[in-house]
Amino acid sequence: MKHLTQKHLTGIDSLSIEDIETILDLAETYTDKISIPSYSCEILKGRRILSLFFEDSTRTRVSFEMAAKNLGADWINIDLDRSSLTKGESLPDTLHTLEAIVRPDALVVRHHEYGAPQFIARHVNCPVINAGDSWREHPTQALLDALAIRRHKGTIKNLNIAICGDISHSRVAASNILLLSRLGANLRIIAPPALMPAKFPVENIAQFTTMEEGLKNCDIIMTLRLQKERMEQSAIPSEQAYFNEYGLTRERLSFAKPDSLIMHPGPLNRNVEIADDIADDPDRSLILKQVSYGVPVRMAVMDLLLRNQGQ
Repeated sequence: MKHLTQKHLTGIDSLSIEDIETILDLAETYTDKISIPSYSCEILKGRRILSLFFEDSTRTRVSFEMAAKNLGADWINIDLDRSSLTKGESLPDTLHTLEAIVRPDALVVRHHEYGAPQFIARHVNCPVINAGDSWREHPTQALLDALAIRRHKGTIKNLNIAICGDISHSRVAASNILLLSRLGANLRIIAPPALMPAKFPVENIAQFTTMEEGLKNCDIIMTLRLQKERMEQSAIPSEQAYFNEYGLTRERLSFAKPDSLIMHPGPLNRNVEIADDIADDPDRSLILKQVSYGVPVRMAVMDLLLRNQGQ
């Protein structure tokens, strides 16, 4: 079994290419294994995974919980709205208290503040897995997106991949730009000028402000949720106006390759970022399959990090 070079998974930028391939290869194995109804695994039996979600989440939290339980680990969820943090206790003091009580083998952290997982990693003695922080990164989402592309296209290298929508405020976009570019994809970013970043984490990113131009000959189209909670109210005039210009419709999809596939990390706003008939297209949409790959990817991450811990 290969090992990761890192103790924590706080961002794609901390992973080597070998780390990325190791995670994806193991996730491929787990994808096939968990499809078997009789599959049972206790590789992490007796280990405790502590969930610290400072933001609401459905897909990510449940996916991590299923991943932990599939590996035989104990999943411990802390209700942070009723924790001592609400009484003024500092985050480091809360972390030290939880470590003393639970003795976790890993922490899964989702936080609205930029760089929170790195901060937490400096105050605990176990691996920290970033389940999304601010608009900085969402590494396991990018990894599951890469797994979906690899399983349905066979490779990522040399694919034309368009990431469309609210790029400026999206941690999913940030992690995918880092990951997919390193795996050899030709990335295209499509966004309104108000939602296009001034700077990208990698070079040679093709930028477009119209869907029709950006989608030409694309293999993968990844639409993103409008992060209205993070943007200025004036960033888009209205949801209808956004859909009229940047919503993925059947007409706009015709500019991409005939076998192009559609992705969205969710939650999706129907008929804002993507038309109903496109989101539900059984031949072109990977959206539900995409979210299902979160479980094997997070199984692989937990397995590898805790296996590292045991060395």
